[in-house]
Amino acid sequence: MIKLIITENEDNQRLDRFLKKYFKSAPLSYIYKLIRKDVKLNGKRAKIESVLQQEDELKIYISDEEAKAYREKKSFAKSKRQFNIAYEDENILIVEKPYGLLTHGDKTEKKNHLANQVAGYLADTGEYDPSRERTFMPSPVNRLDRNTTGLVIFGKNNKALQSLNKMIREKDYISKFYLTIVVGELKKDLKLIDKMEKNLTKNVVTVSPLESSEGKVMETIARPLKSAKGYTLTEVELVTGRTHQIRAHLASAGFPVIGDTKYGNKYTNEKIAKQFGLRTQFLHAYKLKIKKGIEPLDYLNDLNVISELPSNLQIIKNNLFD
Repeated sequence: MIKLIITENEDNQRLDRFLKKYFKSAPLSYIYKLIRKDVKLNGKRAKIESVLQQEDELKIYISDEEAKAYREKKSFAKSKRQFNIAYEDENILIVEKPYGLLTHGDKTEKKNHLANQVAGYLADTGEYDPSRERTFMPSPVNRLDRNTTGLVIFGKNNKALQSLNKMIREKDYISKFYLTIVVGELKKDLKLIDKMEKNLTKNVVTVSPLESSEGKVMETIARPLKSAKGYTLTEVELVTGRTHQIRAHLASAGFPVIGDTKYGNKYTNEKIAKQFGLRTQFLHAYKLKIKKGIEPLDYLNDLNVISELPSNLQIIKNNLFD
């Protein structure tokens, strides 16, 4: 039998989600079977959706050998820090992700990614101890493509992470703004509302009208800042946060992002690459505005965080518009 006392960083999460993190190698069917037959919460049978509270007692009636088979060996391989810090307090960390770095690990890169670098930084400062945490790891609440630069928000503890996730999901809490350069001279604000479908095999997004029966709704606002030479420096506000949203949405509206090899204009991309050496999308997450926070982040009202363009993108902007 395994006895666990729920800690502060395990508080306020569903039982099934906690157990899925605790037995990381176990299939979901095993987790559900455990809850039905082999788990007691504070001495009573619990449901899948039961919410854990700090100091709760969780007993799991399986052998140590069975538990070991589904528990991933805790390993934490630090990688060299590549990010800059834009804002930090006791609960959150907002960092500037550089070009070429994944936000999360994937099958091609399990060590050197932003989430791992942030965890290493917080371990060095003593704010995160991986040897003591059973399920919690400091995690990002927004995600940028590998070749998109800019601001990413991390929760440093479980309560902050839960509040940030809710603030990202719901409107009126956090606004996300990007800087880009598009092909064409945009004369007025664009408010785009459409649906999107993702082709998982090709990793591309198809934009279709809002009236379409299939797909997820995506909403994007593009505001022209300066136009010249057939290009427009544009501020983009993400109302929703879909895969490749800005790039696919602007391209479908006739204003593709320069350098974008998936959705962009091939002729313009070749011209920009020859002139400036840019071979990927010009897209930078430059501003986050936290309009109001949810406890314990209610002190974050009207917080604005700005990230300057990386030097290579700044050079392109200066050459085209100054």
